[in-house]
Amino acid sequence: MADVEIPAAPTIEGATHLHSGKVRDLYELTEGPYAGALLMVASDRISAYDFILDATIPDKGEILTRMSLWWFDRLADIVPHHVISTDVPAQVRGRAVVCEKLSMFPVECVARGYLTGSGLADYRATGAVCGNPLPDGLEDGSRLPEPIFTPATKAAFGDHDENVDLEAVAAVVGPGGAARLRDLTLEVYARAEAVAREQGIILADTKLEFGDRPDGTTVLGDEVLTPDSSRFWPLAEWQPGRTQPSYDKQVVRNWLTSPESGWDKASGEAPPPLPPEVVERTRARYVEAYERLTGETW
Repeated sequence: MADVEIPAAPTIEGATHLHSGKVRDLYELTEGPYAGALLMVASDRISAYDFILDATIPDKGEILTRMSLWWFDRLADIVPHHVISTDVPAQVRGRAVVCEKLSMFPVECVARGYLTGSGLADYRATGAVCGNPLPDGLEDGSRLPEPIFTPATKAAFGDHDENVDLEAVAAVVGPGGAARLRDLTLEVYARAEAVAREQGIILADTKLEFGDRPDGTTVLGDEVLTPDSSRFWPLAEWQPGRTQPSYDKQVVRNWLTSPESGWDKASGEAPPPLPPEVVERTRARYVEAYERLTGETW
């Protein structure tokens, strides 16, 4: 496990800091019309290989927030979302939302329509991914016969999530809860995959998080369908059998593992600072993903 150090969360008047992750800081509002609700703030932090890097990516937090809001609107008829308001304190305006307190499920709900990443590793080892048997002969980037639900356990910070099967999810949330999470995940993926394809983008896979309201209603929470939680590939450049170009932090990963960085990933030492050109190229990929998907100019 990497020794992950999270920068101190900023102090926000009228809010109490509760928790910080690799990218987001979570607060409880203590004043104003939404007192008692949560304030979720997306920072410009970027992580790679279980390290939070010293460099930040300008505008990243705002891009993630705007993209999630755009998708929440397009998924509302499938599943309600946790956003109450975008009326947030001035210092985090544009990068934060006021959201409901939910009883979050301790499961990463992943849908895959294409084979890559940890799914590819599982397939090569077993011929299946999370209990879903797949045909022989698939390659890195192959489109699956149909999308599959490939959940994962939520690991401690700095550890890796572990792929599990539906039975393992049922053991945690019950058979009915597991089926509901699977069905919602695949419904959201199907809608989003079709929307992205119309814009010339492949949605290879995505990670969703759900929680329950006190009345038992299941709600979509956290971020949704951003480059941090999903793999987006340019449709025109898709070619199975190789690593696909992607709209995410692959630029950062590629530089860190290149001879130019001089970093030994196995050393356990923190990565070196990112050069300005790597920061700018990474920002450009996030901006391009936002603009191509939404049709809006950043």
